[in-house]
Amino acid sequence: MTDIELAYIPPGTVALHDARQKRRWSVELESFEIGVYAVTEQQVAELIGEPAPHPRRPATGVSWLRAIRFCNAASEWEGLDPAYSFDGEDVTWHVDSDGYRLPTEAEWEHACRAGSTAPHYGPLGGVAWTSADGLSAPHDVGGRMPNLHGLFDTLGNVWEWCWDLLDPARYDDYRVFRGGGFADDAWSVRASTRRGGSPRTQHEDLGFRVARGGFDAVDAAQGWSAQADAERAAISGPLPPGWTPRR
Repeated sequence: MTDIELAYIPPGTVALHDARQKRRWSVELESFEIGVYAVTEQQVAELIGEPAPHPRRPATGVSWLRAIRFCNAASEWEGLDPAYSFDGEDVTWHVDSDGYRLPTEAEWEHACRAGSTAPHYGPLGGVAWTSADGLSAPHDVGGRMPNLHGLFDTLGNVWEWCWDLLDPARYDDYRVFRGGGFADDAWSVRASTRRGGSPRTQHEDLGFRVARGGFDAVDAAQGWSAQADAERAAISGPLPPGWTPRR
C-alpha cells in the first residue's frame, strides 16, 4: 500500500467552540500523529480494491463506518494493533492501540490550527480550495500551502470525519466532520466549524484523514470519553435556534 505520511503533533491545549449551542470548552492533548494529507483514492483502492480514477484526489463518498474499516485495514497491513472493534455497527475505540484511527475533533482542530487562533491558519486563497476556486470536484491533495505542522488541506477541499459524536442528545449517532469543502465559502471553511452526519453518510466533498497514538485510559482520550457521550445523550430539551432536526 502507498505509505501514509504522518506528522508529529506536540502536546498542547486547544479551545473548542460550538456556536449553535453557545458552548466553549478546552482540551489538554497528549502528543499524537496525523496524516499530512487526507486519505487518497489510491490508498483506499489499494486496501479495499475499488477503482481510483483520480489517484491523488482525496477519497470521497466514504462513510464514517467505511473510514473506520479503512483504519483497521491499514493497521493490519502494517502489523499494528487495530484501533477499533465492531458489534454490528457499534464501534469501540481501544484507546491504548497504536493502530490507525480517526482523530478526535480536539486533535483535528489542534492539528489544523498549528498555533493559530484565527479562523484560518493563513490567507484562505493560499491554503484552501473553496467555492472561490470554482471547482466541480476535489483537487489533488497538496495543491495549496501547508500549515506550520506541515499538514495540507485541513481547511477546504473536503470535509474530514472525526471520531466524536456531534450531539447525541439531539442527533443520536451523528459523527463530527470538520474543515469545509471545495464548494463552501469562507464562513464554512474555518478551523472551528462543526458539522456532522450519520455513520452511513456519504458526500462528494467528505473524506477523512487518519491519526495514530495510543493512550493509557480505557474509555477516554484526547477530549473524548464514553462517559461524557452517555451524559450528553441523556440531556433533553428543545433544539437550539437554527438547529436542523435529525431526519
